[in-house]
Amino acid sequence: MSQLDEREVGLSETDEIQQEDGKLVPVSESIRYRKRAQSAEKKVAVLENQLAQVSGEANDLTSKLSMVEQERRLSDKLLAAGAVDVEAAVLLAKSRIAGDGQADIDGVVEQLRVEKGYLFAGSDGEGVVASRKTATAKDRTSDVSSGGLERLAKKAVASGSRVDLQEYLKLRRNYV
Repeated sequence: MSQLDEREVGLSETDEIQQEDGKLVPVSESIRYRKRAQSAEKKVAVLENQLAQVSGEANDLTSKLSMVEQERRLSDKLLAAGAVDVEAAVLLAKSRIAGDGQADIDGVVEQLRVEKGYLFAGSDGEGVVASRKTATAKDRTSDVSSGGLERLAKKAVASGSRVDLQEYLKLRRNYV
């Protein structure tokens, strides 16, 4: 074999290679640099994919947040207008806003108030109507201020009836 053939075939890790700037660098170090560069390129690709995924999720969350804010403003306006069934009114208003991209919330609420008057209490514009109490909420001032609790206690003691005692205890449970 000639000298040229030995150089092509017999390069070992201890042999040195010449870089562009004229310095000699060991082959093992060159291989290590190349592997580090390849792993860095893989990390860059992975991070770019993660960045694209996170930015997509951020865009989705931004759009959902804007929809929630719009729904909250819409429900506030509907409550101020005196809507009785807020959920139905919100759904109708959202469908109208979706149909007309340039729709104003105040205009949609007023249009619903005119067209769907049954969704609003007092269609003549008498301010906000307070919600009614539920069946479990008791009016505490009516019986207590008139002495109803004392009256029922005296009646239960005087009669000795279980029915009177139960009425007294039922009323007392709300205040004690």
